Amino acid sequence: MNYKKTLLSIIYIYYLELIYHLFIFKSFTLKGFLFLTLFTILFGIFNDLITSLFNKKVNKWLFITINVFLNILFIAQIVNFKFYGNIISIYSVVHGGQVFGFMGAIISVILKNIPSILLLLIPAILLLIFNKYIEADESNYKNTLIKTLVFIGLFTICTLTLNIDKKDIYSAKNLYYYKHAPNQSAKTFGILTTMRIDLERIIHFEEKTMDIINDGTSEEEKPAVKNIEYNKEDIDFAALAESETNEEIKNIHLYMNNQEATEKNKYTGMFEGKNLIAITAEAFSPLAVDKELTPTLYKLVHEGFNFTNMYSPIYYVSTSDGEYVTLTSLLPKESVWSFYKSRNNYLPYVYGNAFKKLGYAAYAFHDGQYKYYDRNLSHPNMGYTYMACGNGLQKLMNCKKWPQSDVEMIDATFDMYKDEEKFVTYYMTISGHLEYNFYGNNMAAKNKSLVENTNYSTAVKAYKATQIELDRALEKLLTKLEENNLLDKTVIVLSADHYPYGLTNDEINEVTPLTNPKFDIHKNNLIIWSTDIKEPIKVDKLAESLDILPTVLNLFGIKFDSRLLMGRDILSNTDGLVILNDRSWITEKGFYDASTNKFTKTTDEDLPDNYIDKISTIVYNKFVISKNILDTNYYKYVFKEEAWI
Repeated sequence: MNYKKTLLSIIYIYYLELIYHLFIFKSFTLKGFLFLTLFTILFGIFNDLITSLFNKKVNKWLFITINVFLNILFIAQIVNFKFYGNIISIYSVVHGGQVFGFMGAIISVILKNIPSILLLLIPAILLLIFNKYIEADESNYKNTLIKTLVFIGLFTICTLTLNIDKKDIYSAKNLYYYKHAPNQSAKTFGILTTMRIDLERIIHFEEKTMDIINDGTSEEEKPAVKNIEYNKEDIDFAALAESETNEEIKNIHLYMNNQEATEKNKYTGMFEGKNLIAITAEAFSPLAVDKELTPTLYKLVHEGFNFTNMYSPIYYVSTSDGEYVTLTSLLPKESVWSFYKSRNNYLPYVYGNAFKKLGYAAYAFHDGQYKYYDRNLSHPNMGYTYMACGNGLQKLMNCKKWPQSDVEMIDATFDMYKDEEKFVTYYMTISGHLEYNFYGNNMAAKNKSLVENTNYSTAVKAYKATQIELDRALEKLLTKLEENNLLDKTVIVLSADHYPYGLTNDEINEVTPLTNPKFDIHKNNLIIWSTDIKEPIKVDKLAESLDILPTVLNLFGIKFDSRLLMGRDILSNTDGLVILNDRSWITEKGFYDASTNKFTKTTDEDLPDNYIDKISTIVYNKFVISKNILDTNYYKYVFKEEAWI
């Protein structure tokens, strides 16, 4: 047996895992180091085994090819994590380049992470230079049997060792067998084991919710309050669970049965009967709101509902997941494109479907390519007549420049819905897209003169210039509404898909200081504006994108069951909660960083017993139930008759 090649295989992979871990997670726990080491050795032995099955020549070049590929894979994972803050899934690799988006952005991230990339390249370079010294095995039955037995033995040791860490929600055992949280898995086991687990779970994986830790108050002790109306429909989840034979659907019914509906409030029905224009604004953030440069944005942020504690977390598939969370009030599923996967699902509460039941005409527009992220499949499923560049919009505006103009989109589309008796219109903008420079971004170049005299770096100036285009689009929209006597009949709702991750934290700091960068970068504005609001309505409650849909449905007095959504009406009396993609969270009591298992209090009050575990369990359950709703097309089981019409 060639033990040198076995040792080289283990060291090679272990080096890649360590470099990735140190640059991404920056620290080790003792347990994490143990599991990373064991599972990396396991992969090293497996690599050695499969490159020993053929003749010497084939084995040698297979060994070189696999290991160089691993270098490329780890570099791609670092670039992706630095860009999006998550692990590349097998699903995203198979579905191609839309995960990364744009080559210019990739190059920019690479240039900012040269040290880690160079370190990852070293073993590949050495391997190619000194490949003549690699002695590959000649395939024979005895060597293969020995290596297979060693692999099986070590695999058994690895799985048995999981029992030393099995109590916490994201313990090693839970992550390996029961819970799908790729960021947590990568920190515990490494990239290769995480990607293997991810592949297995694409084929089949059923994840269940956890019991909420008791808060010390029994149902009998809760005071009964009469004459309270709730945002819920006449759905008996207990009865549905009793009659359901599908265990996965039954478990969702039981979860819903244990949820409390939100109470109606003084804002319920405030905008009943009005038109709605909902906008997801590309990379919108507080950095874009400037009284002089973007006066319309400033007006809409400060003159309607003024949400002072709003967050727009970024999830796994960037813009698409940002839309998904905002429009469905469900958390996206890791490792897939949730909006694409929902294309055949029944979605009763999304704006298009909900408003169409009331006789509204429903339109959706995007000034990017109509098939991007498969919006041509997901958006019609939400009830919209959908148009973008490639299926009609290119005939009405210039779709050839990059990025396209939001002003031109408003100009091109307004007449399509202005004469409808009632309408709900959805826009996904694009003018604010990275990269933020003046040589490759048409919107930045177009508005360059307006930001030249500001005291910011080039990237921040370019970002603000792109947001000026959004501002001008909103100005045009308000003007057209007023000219057509629609302004008083229409509500504007605008939120971000994600923060401008094309800017570094240092660049963001030029405008908005980041005290707690991991969380602060996601802080954002939510616009809900109507001429009915004569004085600004300040809302200090903690909220996030997940909460937008139920808030808007309540404001329009649309009948919905709040138990079926993962977000909560911001204007209700429920506690605020913000959830990040790695299962970190924010409440009124503080910030919990799941990657370090550290909680930072923001109150002088003592925490209730088991508070961190309780909120972490709530967060975990929201991810699981969101995933299961998506996978099972759950809403059709609740609304059988209307779902099958």
